[in-house]
Amino acid sequence: MAITLLDPDGLPKIDVYRQVAVASGSKMVFVAGQVAWGADGVTVGEGDLAAQVEQCYLNVGTALAGAGGSFDDVAKLTVYVVDWTPEKMPLLLEGISRAAAKLGVTPVPPATLIGVAALDVPEHLVEIEATAILDR
Repeated sequence: MAITLLDPDGLPKIDVYRQVAVASGSKMVFVAGQVAWGADGVTVGEGDLAAQVEQCYLNVGTALAGAGGSFDDVAKLTVYVVDWTPEKMPLLLEGISRAAAKLGVTPVPPATLIGVAALDVPEHLVEIEATAILDR
């Protein structure tokens, strides 16, 4: 694995991500923002934030696998959520949990959550992009 995740002393310990990723690999992978499209290009979970988060994570996993990697190789995630409010956190966490169970991983790389006014189309509620480092 080219990524070591850390929570240095002096920083808070957050359940859903680590504060620092140290990369030692040589191949960088940049995954475009993934929305809740199925392989057929149809939106999954219209109006359902948890379902869309789950699909986004599954799409990121598929993209990483296509590059020869997995969530173990992710150095950074950026999550964009339409009309974000803290009350949406349980739905976000539910979607992550469901995707993690399907992927068989615990996706906890450093992450940034950004509230946005809109995404590419009105039915998309979330978009997730990833940066990964591979040593293979």
